[in-house]
Amino acid sequence: MKLSAFKFDLPAKLIASHPVENRDESRLMVVHKDAGKIEHKYFQDVINYLGEDDTLVVNDTKVFSAMLYGNKEKTGAQIEVMLLRELSEEHHLWDTLVDPARKIRVGNKLFFGNGELVAEVLDNTTSRGRTLKFLFDGTTEELHSIIEQLGSTPLPKEIKRKVAPEDRSRYQTVYAQQTGAVVAPTAGLHFTPHLLKRLELQGTHIASLTLHIGLGTLRPVDVEDLSKYKVDSEFLSINTATAQLVNQSLDKNKRVCAVGTSTAKAIEASVSAAGGLKANHGWTNKFIFPPYPFKVCTSLITNFHLPASAPLMTAAALGGYDLLMEAYQIAIKEKYRFFVYGDAMLIL
Repeated sequence: MKLSAFKFDLPAKLIASHPVENRDESRLMVVHKDAGKIEHKYFQDVINYLGEDDTLVVNDTKVFSAMLYGNKEKTGAQIEVMLLRELSEEHHLWDTLVDPARKIRVGNKLFFGNGELVAEVLDNTTSRGRTLKFLFDGTTEELHSIIEQLGSTPLPKEIKRKVAPEDRSRYQTVYAQQTGAVVAPTAGLHFTPHLLKRLELQGTHIASLTLHIGLGTLRPVDVEDLSKYKVDSEFLSINTATAQLVNQSLDKNKRVCAVGTSTAKAIEASVSAAGGLKANHGWTNKFIFPPYPFKVCTSLITNFHLPASAPLMTAAALGGYDLLMEAYQIAIKEKYRFFVYGDAMLIL
């Protein structure tokens, strides 16, 4: 398919700037891909579409406070540093984006907080990319703790407001455990501990995997021929227990429901020779767009995505392009809330 097929007019007012007060009270559009039927519900109703021996697969990645604000040595110029990923724990090396990039050169020292954290620029990697070495004598855990204290939640730039204290908890799933993401697995933001417990009590299995979502997932796709689009690699980890739960559901012809396109991507990047899910630990740059024959994932919970975005294309691959784009036009008409703090869609 072509990029232009995924462009549509989205009123800016439909991009949610804040989450709803209660996570599971966001709206839920239910899309039945085979029947072509669309229903309008609330997220807590998701329990009615999952049953005994179905497996709900969640991404337990945890967003860290990746946005640092500091000053350049000597000039005191204000700089913004987005930490992308740690390159070396031993040497405290990080891959970052800096702004304004033109002022940040190799050899510069950057100061954060009241000097508690100092970094040196070691390399220019892209126009805005820099490799930083934190000049820090403590342990990796101590460095991470200071970053968490000094940093702020890396809300996407499309949310036109300042980061608020409550974003630290709300831009995070209730089951987040493995630190490493700079983008939240936003489909999971709608779950509450109570809702997860209700699902478990009715016999739905909850399985977790980890995929540390990078900024690339928010970047608009920029090539017309989607087969030529290259996505950034992201770390993933799937353990044997999760693979077994998923395969049990497949063997019983039950649902395997991925919570988020990141989860769907991790699952489909880890298909065994037998056609089930296998344990996996490594990196993936898998990009799913229509047409794509899903091997393991049978249903998907996802948010409403921005035009020309990779998550939109992944959702269309499962839901069917025509039906999904029809659903999006209905969502706009019905004033569903879009993007990371927006409403949810369940594709069955």
